[in-house]
Amino acid sequence: MLDHPVVFVTWTDAHDYAEWAGKALPTSQQWEKTARGTRGAVYPWGDQPTPAKCNVREIGVGSTTPGDRYQSGISPYGAYDMCGNVWEWCSSETTPGRYELKGGAWTSPFSRATPSSFNDAAASMCDDDTGFRCVTPADSLERLLGI
Repeated sequence: MLDHPVVFVTWTDAHDYAEWAGKALPTSQQWEKTARGTRGAVYPWGDQPTPAKCNVREIGVGSTTPGDRYQSGISPYGAYDMCGNVWEWCSSETTPGRYELKGGAWTSPFSRATPSSFNDAAASMCDDDTGFRCVTPADSLERLLGI
């Protein structure tokens, strides 16, 4: 299960890990652009609704899957699982103490897994279908690469 996304993390857990790793949680806008690309496709793979390209309720897996399982569902930027598998915490605060979640999960119907769908939760929410991904700020990446 080491290749599955981490779950049962609160927003604070995700934020603190990202900060510790020298990274950040993406804003909801960064997350959505990564999922949809510069053309604004409905899904990472284009505009055709194809539940078989992601881990959502209709597929029937019933749990998380390895991060690279859905090769045909990759985003224009090369990111996996931008639809389904786990809801992902973003840094965007919607109201005090609530943060946006993106991507849908294995528990979600396909209709809720579109990158543009809105969802938020209390920062203390912790569930088996909620995780996160990190982004690397450009200045950190430039230092790392020696640019």
